[in-house]
Formats: sequence, structure tokens, C-alpha cells
Amino acid sequence: MNSAKRLAIGIDLGTTFSAVACLDDLGRPYTLDNAEGDKLTPSAVFFDHAEVVVGKEAVKAIATDASQVAECTKRKVGERVLDQLLGGRQYPPEAILAWILNKLRIDARQQVGDIDQVVITVPAYFDEVRRKATQDAGYIAGFEVMDIINEPTAAAIAYGFQQGITAAGKHNRQPQHVLVYDLGGGTFDVTIMRIRDDDFVTLATDGDVQLGGRDWDERLVDLVAEDFLRQHGIDPRDDPNARGRLWRDCEDAKRTLSARNQTNVVCDYQGRTSRLEISRARFQEITQDLLDRTAFTTRQALQASGLEWSDLDRILLVGGSTRMPAVADVLADLSGMAPDRSISPDEAVAHGAALHAAQLLDRHAGKTPAFHVTNVNSHSLGVAATDPRTNRPRNAILIPRNTPLPARAQRVFKTQKAGQKSILVQVVEGESPAPEDCLQLGKCTVRPLPPDLPAQTPVEVRFAYEENGRLQVQVQCAGQELQHEITRDNSLTADQLDRWREYISGAPPTASAGQRSSE
Repeated sequence: MNSAKRLAIGIDLGTTFSAVACLDDLGRPYTLDNAEGDKLTPSAVFFDHAEVVVGKEAVKAIATDASQVAECTKRKVGERVLDQLLGGRQYPPEAILAWILNKLRIDARQQVGDIDQVVITVPAYFDEVRRKATQDAGYIAGFEVMDIINEPTAAAIAYGFQQGITAAGKHNRQPQHVLVYDLGGGTFDVTIMRIRDDDFVTLATDGDVQLGGRDWDERLVDLVAEDFLRQHGIDPRDDPNARGRLWRDCEDAKRTLSARNQTNVVCDYQGRTSRLEISRARFQEITQDLLDRTAFTTRQALQASGLEWSDLDRILLVGGSTRMPAVADVLADLSGMAPDRSISPDEAVAHGAALHAAQLLDRHAGKTPAFHVTNVNSHSLGVAATDPRTNRPRNAILIPRNTPLPARAQRVFKTQKAGQKSILVQVVEGESPAPEDCLQLGKCTVRPLPPDLPAQTPVEVRFAYEENGRLQVQVQCAGQELQHEITRDNSLTADQLDRWREYISGAPPTASAGQRSSE
């Protein structure tokens, strides 16, 4: 192994499963096995007294120590702390994700040597706060996160590589319009891309960060538990361990129903037993509204792209939950074409991330990248300002959703009173005209302003939104570029990041930590 820094490593940090991919000597992506010999690592963390266990054994512990297992943490990213006591304390979601990433790093090291530079994937619909938290988790785990990339985009890159679209000398192809339907364990994304030669251009994206295969599991859990309650008058969901065992059985039943027309789920609780036969038709009936939500989002994204169903060349299925037959059926009904299953739903995202990592390394080395990616932002970005006509707060949007990235925008506001000493810039993300209905990304207080400023002095706010969905803000007033930091309520400080990094991964702090935390 020549240099760990030249390894192209991509990580699919999933809600329920995670994977690491690397490129072989011929530049082909492959998935690294974990220490247990599996390609996928469950994204679960078990606090077993003084020991922290990640992966398959943590999932097993859900049946016996459910209260000490953190799972689906990706859905909590962006919150200050988890609402669950683990080992007697509360943890920020970044720390839990960092333990998962740290296991992936340690396991990968056994096969390819030390690694530090990585690309980590995120749902396309992740907002800026969640993207920063994911980067921070990578830092805590001992990585240098070169970039974060949207999961559907990574899958499209893997598809392009598999089809030879990114191969050198392959030019003047007809553009392909590809819809990526990504239904994972905990999140859902849909992205429409145009692929031509070595250009991957996102036309529109939409999604739901609180919708995934886990919700289908929960419907089965409720179905079986309510049957048990009718028979025996007690509810197994009241006991965390019993619920954990039932969830594991229902997750298995969901997979079985993708291959067979019916299955049975046995529930044992407090010495009583029930056995419920479930057909595929019944399962589809109780989850139809979940599928309808994905169909609605898919139609919305297609409309935003300016395309019709007839303009699409491929519908790519990504994410383990797309194995459910109902998913392919609804997409076939909507589009009139059979979805494409040519890429691995479990590995494609990690493979695309590794390919993206390789082209970043080439760029840093002064080489011409094999392909170019243009993404769009999934949420509008603006500033909470006072409307002079109504004197009420409103969302002054600077960068509308589905704007190609990177994007630069600026807007001029006015000071409200003479002699104003400071400016509060409240950055919001969302489509609502009311700032209170949007996500509050953060704020920066600019002080001191030049003395004796008259009222209505222009204040220019500039946004720089990067390709990875991270935002930088600058403010200019009275001819001066004013220094400031964005304060995010739920983000870890640079010092906290360094302490977590030493605690979880044993890696020393780096000079870039403080810079990242204040971007």
C-alpha cells in the first residue's frame, strides 16, 4: 500500500445499514467486508456497560437490552441530543454516527491499510444543519471528510460507471434522463438527472427524511401486536425488549413477503403466544399510504424537473426497501416502464461515493477528473427580514430550491433605526414565506457597526452555497466587510468536536476542526 491518502474511499452512512467502498487497481469500485465478513454493517450502537458495541451484535441486543441500543440515529441528526439515555447519559447524534463510522474505519483498515480521506453520502433532502452534522460525525470518527455527496447522485454515478458512460473517450452520446428512486431503511429521496458524456446534472430533487423501510416494519409490528392484544388483553409493545424481538421478526417477515405471497409471525410475551398469518396483499394494504407518499413526492420532483414520464430513459431503484414488489409496481404504473434493477440497491451508493472520491483526488493531484457532477439544493435558503409594507417578518429567499450548485446570491436589506449598533442575520431554510415555519439554520450577530449610521443604511447579505450543500454567509455594511460567525443552536462547538474525536476515535484534533464548526 503506497499511501493511504491516495485511496478513494466512499461511505454510505445509512439509517439502518452502512457500507464502505474502495477502488481496485483498475479503478473499479468494490465493497469492503466488515470484521464479521459482511458487506453491510447495521447502523446500531449498543452501550453494554463500559463497552460500546456497533453493528450486528448491537442489533441482537435489541431483543434483550433495547433501552441501551441507539438505532435509526440518522433520523435524529440535527437535534442537540438524543431523547434516550444510553449508559446513563444523553449523546448528540453526531457521536452515535461517529461510533458507526469509527467501526467502518477500523474494519476497512484491516483490508486496505490506514485511511483518513473519505467521501460520505447523505440523503439529497438533508438540510444544511444535517449535512454539517454528518461532516462533524466524520471528523469525530477520525476522518478527513473531503466531501459529502447526495445518495441518489452517488447511485447515478455508479450506474454511469457500470454503463461505461464515464469511460475515457466516450463522447457525443445522447443524453439520458434518469430518475433515481431511493427508498432506504429510514429516508426517501427521488432525484432526476441528465447524464451526457462525463456530465451528471441534477435537474430536481425531493424527498422525505422521515420515511423509509422502517415505517413498513412498524406497520407489521402494530398489526401483530394488536392481534396479540385482542387475543390476550396485553400489549407486547409496552415492553421495550418484547417490542425489539417483535420488530426483528416483522423485519424478517417483510423480507419474506418480497419473495413469497404469505408468511407467519409468532409473538411470545409473558407466557402467551399468538400466530398471525400475513399475506403480501394484506401487507400492501396496510402500507399503501406510505407507498402513496413516495409516489406523490416522485411526481412532484418530475414536475419540478420540467420533464414528462415519456422523457425518462431509466428509473433506477436504490435502497434495500425497493425490493418490495409494490415499489416496482407503482413506478411501472406511473411511468409505463419497468424500473431498472441493474445496480445493487445496497452497494451502489457507496460505490458512487468511492468513484467521486477518486475524481476529487485526481483534481487535487492536478489531473482531469473523469466526470463532473452538478447538484441542486433541495431547500430554499433565505433571511428572516421585516417586510417594510406590513412590518411583519418574512422569509426573504436568496437561493430558491432546485438551483444548480455551487450558487452565489446577494440581497440588500436596510437598517431599521439611526445609530444602530448591530445587525442580527437569521438564516432560514424552507419554502414558507413565514420564517417561523422554516428551519432556523443559524444566526450571526454583526457588531459593532460604524458609528452614527443613518436609518435605512444598506446591508448586503451574500450567500455562497457549495456543491456539497454547505452554506457560507458574508455581510457588508457601510463599505466594510464585517467579520462574524454563524451560530447554530444544535451544532457542536470546535472544542466539543475535538473532545469527542479523541474519545471515540483516538485521533488528535486537527487545525481544520474549528474552521469547519464555524462555517
